[in-house]
Amino acid sequence: MSGLFLTHLELSHFRSHKRAVIDAGTRPIAIYGPNGAGKTNLLEAVSLLSPGRGLRRAKIDEIGRQPENLGWKVAGVLQSLGQSHEIETRAAAGSSRTVQVNGKTVPQIALAQMARIVWLIPAMDRLWLEGAEGRRRFLDRITLSFEPSHAEVSVAYEKAMRERNRLLKDMVRDAMWYTALETKMAQAGAVIIENRTRALQRLHAAMENAQTAFPRADLSIEGPDDTPLIADEAGLATALAASRPLDMRAGRTLVGPHRVDLQAIYSDKSVPAKLCSTGEQKALLLSLILANARALAEDFGAPPILLLDEVAAHLDADRRKALYEEIFALKAQAWMTGTGLELFEELDTRAQFVEVSEIDGTSTISGL
Repeated sequence: MSGLFLTHLELSHFRSHKRAVIDAGTRPIAIYGPNGAGKTNLLEAVSLLSPGRGLRRAKIDEIGRQPENLGWKVAGVLQSLGQSHEIETRAAAGSSRTVQVNGKTVPQIALAQMARIVWLIPAMDRLWLEGAEGRRRFLDRITLSFEPSHAEVSVAYEKAMRERNRLLKDMVRDAMWYTALETKMAQAGAVIIENRTRALQRLHAAMENAQTAFPRADLSIEGPDDTPLIADEAGLATALAASRPLDMRAGRTLVGPHRVDLQAIYSDKSVPAKLCSTGEQKALLLSLILANARALAEDFGAPPILLLDEVAAHLDADRRKALYEEIFALKAQAWMTGTGLELFEELDTRAQFVEVSEIDGTSTISGL
């Protein structure tokens, strides 16, 4: 089987699901049921078959089903570019998360070699209205989908910055200590900005070359408070050294890639995304997710698995239909949730439908 599809998903003591099994094909999966039934938990489980903390960014001990507190497990069979992989990730109560592929323990980063998983969740609907931190996280997730090593360089930058912040809080004034850490931060920071910039270039190209019903966004990375972006290693090292007195007063590092912001303009209207209507903002987000998927299909050799939580919110019937048609055109396996079956009526028989309900705190699934 070519392409990228999850053909089997099994959960054990995961969130509200005591046990759940879904066997799927290449079709999109439409998951419906009332709020709180456990629909998003299924998408979160799929997201944990990729590196990182999943679509909720949850801590390990928050995921296991309560009150049993036995730990949790997610297992899946992934068909990727003609190869089959049995993937399992789990965590016993009080333990760290482990990953196995075909029975062998591997680091999380190994999952990125087999699959790309992209998601859109309701918390992102306010992406353009809230603080820069959420937009950086959104940008870094997209960047990671193109360049898995982005995670490692980001960890190196954060580690050096934490040590520098400790010096600042302790009011250490020895320049030698700062120089060593700032050199590491500048080296990693320049790579972070380069990775992010390349990711935006890939998105722009994917939007430019596509016939789509969703609006095009012009994206840019800016420094904090509209200051110029410092992208090169030497410039970052100089800026960090110059900022020491101000940073010492603040007790933290105020310059660097951890402070930049992602800006978006609705191209056809030349209007910043933050000033667009709620529906337009959702359409812009979907445009970016679809562009990400198109670009990954070229780079990886298959479109990513799409996780679209409450995707129909703020979309009228015409735009819902347009979204579903784009998913089919991509030949992507999309796992989508919604409160009612009517939100997926445009899919007809082209999708697999799964109903989720909840009784006494336990989720059950049917319609497989």
